[in-house]
Amino acid sequence: MEHFIIANLAPIMFGALVIFLLSGFPVAFSLAANGLFFGFVGIELGLLKPELLNALPNRIFGIMANDTLLAIPFFTFMGLILERSGMAEDLLDTIGQLFGPIRGGVAYAVIFVGALLAATTGVVAASVISMGLISLPVMLRYGYDKRLAAGVIAASGTLAQIIPPSLVLIVMADQLGRSVGDMYRAAFVPGLLLTVMYAGYVLALSIFKPLQVPALPPEARNLRQPNGDSGVRSLLALVVAAVAIGYGFAAWYGAGHPAMAADELGIFSAAVAVACAFLFALANRYFKIALLSRMAEKVVFVLIPPLALIFLVLGTIFIGLATPTEGGGMGAAGALILAIANRRLSWSLLRQAMHSTTRLSCFVIFILIGSTVFSLVFRGVNGDLWVEHLLTSLPGGSTGFLVVVNLLFFVLAFFLDFFELAFILVPLVGPVADKLGIDLIWFGVLLGVNMQTSFMHPPFGFALFYLRSVAPKEVKTTDIYWGAIPFVLIQVVMVALIIGFPRLVSIDKKIDMKEQLELKIDVPQGDMQAPTYDPEPK
Repeated sequence: MEHFIIANLAPIMFGALVIFLLSGFPVAFSLAANGLFFGFVGIELGLLKPELLNALPNRIFGIMANDTLLAIPFFTFMGLILERSGMAEDLLDTIGQLFGPIRGGVAYAVIFVGALLAATTGVVAASVISMGLISLPVMLRYGYDKRLAAGVIAASGTLAQIIPPSLVLIVMADQLGRSVGDMYRAAFVPGLLLTVMYAGYVLALSIFKPLQVPALPPEARNLRQPNGDSGVRSLLALVVAAVAIGYGFAAWYGAGHPAMAADELGIFSAAVAVACAFLFALANRYFKIALLSRMAEKVVFVLIPPLALIFLVLGTIFIGLATPTEGGGMGAAGALILAIANRRLSWSLLRQAMHSTTRLSCFVIFILIGSTVFSLVFRGVNGDLWVEHLLTSLPGGSTGFLVVVNLLFFVLAFFLDFFELAFILVPLVGPVADKLGIDLIWFGVLLGVNMQTSFMHPPFGFALFYLRSVAPKEVKTTDIYWGAIPFVLIQVVMVALIIGFPRLVSIDKKIDMKEQLELKIDVPQGDMQAPTYDPEPK
């Protein structure tokens, strides 16, 4: 029996962890208790030296000294402040009016605003709760199908999982040892494509089941001109003019600065276009020159703050002016400024946001400490070699590996959330993917899209719980579950598309020198794998 345990301690340890997790014991303590228990077992059996556990203090201090993880509380705080500053409410109301005249207009507005909130908050709970409180009653009042209404709100909220500045991508980059900025750039196109696929589903319903997605009645459209005109043509003219000015200015500036990269010029062009639109709207409002319709003016003033925040946070990260941690700090400051501008910042709001941010940050750190204890002992008993042999011996090579790993993540997402999946499984499968020649940035984005389903899986998806907490009584829990299923299938299709068409994930081999320098400084010696030895059999 002793020889069997010695030969199979790694799979026994992994199996015990699964039992711990299924028992409902807190994940962080399950990981730490499992690691310590089998560490002592390994020492008693002669598989490990007692000195192995001496590496734990250095590893824990290494976690606390990791500057990359500072981006998590910054982006969380930013999202919570924005949720309470009224930005989501204004966006949903205005964009709902813009799309209201067409079938499924409110659903399109929810998807669009969900993507915009994802690019500014990065927090799923904030997006789902905001849209559930504001949009769900409106959709139900005007005859939307309950299942579709619930599904589109939950799914749009989970876009915060994959569209930068996603917390998932920060954790994924940290666990895979890659740049957060590169992970953000790589995830941008898949996030936008997933948004388009959600809108395509609503479009299909508007064609084949139009009664489920009615247009807003005329009396509900309160941004029309006095003559009854919607004002959309004025908005389109403004967009065309602003884009033309932005593109022309960027082309002129780029001719004088040939060293500027294409993505830098693109961000510069977009920033100029947004500034021009804002100036036009200001002139229209304060000088009464009637350049724009009520619709165009309202859309500009509502969209400018989140777009400015996106340029401040993501733009500076993409062009290398700031690290994700610095971008998160600027985003948190920008969120406070927006809340002050909307006259909604109070001590109560600030206290709630700081309390929630502290809770989430502590949750992440405790899971990371627990996973560090587990991984140290697991690698000490050659568990990484066992996992590597198990996954590299699969038929189909790298394709077979990707299929099995994605199935594993998909199934476990029924029971674990994305933090737990990222801290437990990613460190095990990441080295195997690297050995098979799979780019880890691409692999991280693929797993990020897959783990997005963890928020949508009935019956344990957190997005479904968030929506249930704010949904009116006429929306049953089964309506929320059935409404989520089509969007889970869309996410699975997106995973298949990324595997089938790898170029959907844009991989930039350039690494910001500032991030390289910080990476060299921040990696503590205690974070290295402790040496192990293979004892002679007893």
